[in-house]
Amino acid sequence: MEIKVLGDGCAHCNVLYTHTLQAMEELGLDVLVAQVSDILQILQYRVLSTPALVVDGKVVSAGEVLSVKDIEKILNIKTFS
Repeated sequence: MEIKVLGDGCAHCNVLYTHTLQAMEELGLDVLVAQVSDILQILQYRVLSTPALVVDGKVVSAGEVLSVKDIEKILNIKTFS
């Protein structure tokens, strides 16, 4: 599994990154979570607003700060599908 948090380093982006790490810990997943702040890389995902969460190359959320529980739901679906 590959997870990326897209954003320019704003407070919302940092919160989404932290929530993602917390969700990973609570689920017992040992996967690297990358923070992507390079605008050219972000544009490759066709994201119009950040922060965005990308799981296995697919944008699963954009423009909102997901809660830890919401991220856990997304990761559980991806883990067991």
